[in-house]
Amino acid sequence: MSGAPRVGVGVDVHAYAAEGTARELWVAGLLWPGERGLVGHSDADVACHAACDALFSAAGIGDLGEHFGTSRPQWAGASGCTLLAEAARLVRAAGYDIGNIAVQVVGNGPRVGTRRAEAEAAMSSAAGAPVTVSGTTTDGLGLTGRGEGVAAVATALVSPRD
Repeated sequence: MSGAPRVGVGVDVHAYAAEGTARELWVAGLLWPGERGLVGHSDADVACHAACDALFSAAGIGDLGEHFGTSRPQWAGASGCTLLAEAARLVRAAGYDIGNIAVQVVGNGPRVGTRRAEAEAAMSSAAGAPVTVSGTTTDGLGLTGRGEGVAAVATALVSPRD
């Protein structure tokens, strides 16, 4: 396989768990104590999930639902970093090297900038490639602005191995 580098995009969104539900918040591979958790088949880590989708998109090998969807019980409750490590393995097995991944978390919280270095280290370790993490809000607009959930958008760069 030869050719130019490929770019992929991934998006993930999860709603907050109902008030009083015992669900931890995991975002960018980190536990955020005291924050309301998100609902999902796995740990609902939007940053890791978006990164997985970006990798799959770049390599042209499907998407998050295909590889880790609710029809696959072995991934129930899995950590975002576990999924990211497996996504990176699948991309490499498909003949690609991972250049980097960039993830932006969109929501009123958690404030990823306060733990950016930790988040980047956790996700980079899982992916076996550099990951940058940033955060933003939507200034009160949409589901993230209303505090209904958290979203993430990611891009990934992969290059085919010759």
